Amino acid sequence: QVQLVESGGGLVQPGGSLRLSCAASGRISTITYMGWHRQAPGKQRELVARISRGGITNYADSVKVRFTISRDNARNTVYLRMNNLKPEDTAVYYCNADVSSEGGPLRNYWGQGSQVTVSS
Repeated sequence: QVQLVESGGGLVQPGGSLRLSCAASGRISTITYMGWHRQAPGKQRELVARISRGGITNYADSVKVRFTISRDNARNTVYLRMNNLKPEDTAVYYCNADVSSEGGPLRNYWGQGSQVTVSS
């Protein structure tokens, strides 16, 4: 069994910063891609950023320059540093990861979601 546990969401004023963390635990053999998605009310879930095990990153155009994804492979943890936050960044943020457990095939796992609210 693999679990992803997120932390770091909250309420922030426009222009502020937050850092989200997501730690994977369980019987993990390897983790390839880790990433962050978000879902705003009434909208579809969208990719925010993702990072390969080797550190190659991809970002949604709407967050480039403002957000930075990183990971600590030794801790099976992925981070999302969000700067210059805007009201349109308000959403539930979900981490996900492609994980091989006990040498089995890769499966995609999701965290429970963290609310990020940007408002004055």
